[in-house]
Amino acid sequence: MSSEYQNRKLALVLGATGGIGGAVARKLRAHGWKVRALNRNAAKASGSEQGFEWVQGDAMNAADVRRAAEGTNLIVHAVNPPGYRDWEKLVLPMLENTIAAARAVGARILLPGTVYNFGPDAFPDVTEDSPQHPVTKKGKIRVEMEKRLKAASETGIGVIIVRAGDFFGPGATGNSWFSAAFATPDKPVGTIKNPALPGVGHHWAYLPDVSETMVQLVERAERLPAFACYHMNGFWDGDGRQMAEAVRRVAGGKAKIGRFPWFVVPLLAPFMTVMRELKEMRYLWKVPLRMKNDRLVAELGTEPHTPIDEAVRASLIAQGSLPEPHGATALLSHAEKAV
Repeated sequence: MSSEYQNRKLALVLGATGGIGGAVARKLRAHGWKVRALNRNAAKASGSEQGFEWVQGDAMNAADVRRAAEGTNLIVHAVNPPGYRDWEKLVLPMLENTIAAARAVGARILLPGTVYNFGPDAFPDVTEDSPQHPVTKKGKIRVEMEKRLKAASETGIGVIIVRAGDFFGPGATGNSWFSAAFATPDKPVGTIKNPALPGVGHHWAYLPDVSETMVQLVERAERLPAFACYHMNGFWDGDGRQMAEAVRRVAGGKAKIGRFPWFVVPLLAPFMTVMRELKEMRYLWKVPLRMKNDRLVAELGTEPHTPIDEAVRASLIAQGSLPEPHGATALLSHAEKAV
């Protein structure tokens, strides 16, 4: 890292109140970065996380993003439309605002990527260079986002993308699969409703590991390609039961493992946005998709990885599904808790 880059270390985070945005913001701060966070209600957000410089503004407003980006050398684009609504109307304009701001101030862009880019033709083992033929609306938008970032990188804007599986962990949103199927927030673990088909693997990503991976890449950004894309292996549930078994084991071993009621999803999809999203993404539970992390390991030497029981325990404690044991601060520090 150049001395100029190291001395600046000021990041703008869009989406700092979300799961991955908050995790990356806290990890950057732990690595010595100053964090500026744009929010439509900065006063309220600052009450829950006082370690950031909160700036009033909207990611849909180009002037707000440009003003917030002044003096930064990194923009974390982790903002998504609330409640899965209006992706086709909001996602690309927000990204264009980030690209314009990065160009104006000379900042690098960090994007948390997803598996949505890929369709079944790329399965089961997916690399960064696998063909991207998504079968969903959200997947097509994700592909377009990365195309625009690739074009931006060819005009001098540095870009880092880290693709990972389904997020879980402290700070993950209530819309996560972990909360929807394995453990309801603020309730003890009861029946675990496993969405996976028997024998079908699924790709998970623990937020603290994802954020650590991203920050390690950011801190060696000067040696990376202008458009740097990496896959994480995360936690690979090879037979579709390992996550459910880990939740049951960590919760005391008494919970029952049942099947997720997929039959309800198409019935409710016409009336509920979240159910429409679940219906569209069901294909990821029917077939295995595993992202290969060879490129990441070649760059970092190893991928940050928390043992699954430790990760599940921290996740359950953070969302109120498991009592926090005495002296648990070593397990779940304030920096890892939800915003």
